[in-house]
Amino acid sequence: MRATRSEFLILTIMSIIGIISSFIVIYELDVLGTLPPLCTLPNSPYIFGSQLNCAKVLLSSYSEIDGVSLDFLAAVWFIVNLGLVSALVSLRKEISRIIFKVLFAWRFIGLAIVPYLIYLEFVVLHAICLYCTIMHAAIIIDFIIITFLVFSDKSKIKRDIFG
Repeated sequence: MRATRSEFLILTIMSIIGIISSFIVIYELDVLGTLPPLCTLPNSPYIFGSQLNCAKVLLSSYSEIDGVSLDFLAAVWFIVNLGLVSALVSLRKEISRIIFKVLFAWRFIGLAIVPYLIYLEFVVLHAICLYCTIMHAAIIIDFIIITFLVFSDKSKIKRDIFG
């Protein structure tokens, strides 16, 4: 394994949180046809002019791209992310270098999309989705973690892959 147990856990935990959050929305909204728990809270505080209202976000025209829900795309993103981490820590050093670069780029793509989604929630819809926020946070924290591992001399992954 090219990572310590704690590095592997840190690299995977945000993906697992993202998968759980996206699957809750997919299951509740698409399978059961109901809103996920805690989707709307009466008298929830306004944050930057927006109130907790998952329904407004999840049922908006912005919640899908060409008929594919953003929650489904998020689940795919987190699953691919988890697969890349698993490959990174288990494959040969030469392949791990390539996987590490792909993983960093993959996480950057996720990070690049988050500001637009936050903009839609706060500026366009004036509503915040709890589950979307959890996924956004997981993507941002994920990127911070991989960036730390790229630049930290204490990172076992960096030492093992890049010498």
